[in-house]
This record gives sequence, structure tokens and C-alpha cells, in this order.
Amino acid sequence: MSAQTFTPEVGIKATARAVQHIRKQLERHPDAAGFRVGLKTSGCSGYMYVVDIVDTPSEQDKRFQVADDISIYVDNKSFPLLNGTEVDFVTQGLNSIFQFNNPNAASACGCGESIAINQPEEAH
Repeated sequence: MSAQTFTPEVGIKATARAVQHIRKQLERHPDAAGFRVGLKTSGCSGYMYVVDIVDTPSEQDKRFQVADDISIYVDNKSFPLLNGTEVDFVTQGLNSIFQFNNPNAASACGCGESIAINQPEEAH
């Protein structure tokens, strides 16, 4: 007998500030389906957040409706590492950036460009 780990799907959320900024970005791309949030291997801590406009979602994408007119897409590979993340958009001094409140993030590098992720256990 083996034990299986079940990770509930919580999804991706966005603050009102993030929704407002994403909406402005999508207005420049009227044919876009939504906005993508993902991870790529990078930096000294292991992963880096990536965002992009989605013209045509992949069949493997998970879709999260964060406002009536805003969908966020996450690829299947990134989703277990982003599950439960809240996307925010903050202004710090003269800079405005997306900030990711990710419950799976273990640490961030000193430069702030990459993060280490607590890997979900694989089901056996």
C-alpha cells in the first residue's frame, strides 16, 4: 500500500491593482485571450516569474477568471509551483512591478530576480 499526496487546486488570484494593470495591457492587444503567468528556470535561486499576453491559449493551460473580462493562464508545468499565488501590482519609488505572493516560494535571491520553490510531493 502506498500513500498518495493530494494537492487541492486553489488557483491563481489577482488584486484589484493587478487586474487594473492587466486590463490596460490587454487594451493594447484587443485580440488577446488573456494574460499568462508562469515560471522559467533562471537565476541563482532556481526560478523566475514570467508574464506575457496570451493570443491563443494552449490546450494544456489552466484558465483562471480573475475579473469579468480578465483571464490568467498558467501552463501545466508551472501550475503546481504557482498554485495559491496572488498576483499584485505595486509601485516602489519610481518603479511599478508585478509582485507574486506565492505560498510555495521558499526564498528569494538577494537581487530579487529569482526564487526558490518548495516542490510539491509527487503522488506515488
